[in-house]
Amino acid sequence: QEQLVESGGGLVQAGGSLRLSCVLSGYIFNSNIIGWYRQASGKQREPVAVWRNRRNAESDRFTLSRDNAKNTIHLQMNSLKPEDTAVYYCYAWNDGRHYWGQGIQVTVST
Repeated sequence: QEQLVESGGGLVQAGGSLRLSCVLSGYIFNSNIIGWYRQASGKQREPVAVWRNRRNAESDRFTLSRDNAKNTIHLQMNSLKPEDTAVYYCYAWNDGRHYWGQGIQVTVST
C-alpha cells in the first residue's frame, strides 16, 4: 500500500527555519506531480511547493528537494512567519490518483 509519512514539524519562532521530510513508498515517489500543500485553520488547502513534471514551483522562502536514495522529499522553510502556521501535507498525483500524507503541524509564534 502506498504511503506518505511526514516528519519535522513543530513550533518555531518567527524568522526561524524548519525542514519537513516525507518518505514516499512504492512507485509514487516517481510521480510527475509531487510536493507539499498546507491548510491553515478555517482556510482552504493550498499548494506550497510542488514539482510538476520536474519543474519546480517554489517561493523565495521555501525550497523543495529530494533524496532519491531514501525515497524522500524535503521542504526547507526559512524566514517563517506566523501566517505560515498550518497543517502541512505531503502530496503526490500518479495515474489519476491523489495521495496524501496524514499532515503535520507547523506553528510559528510571534
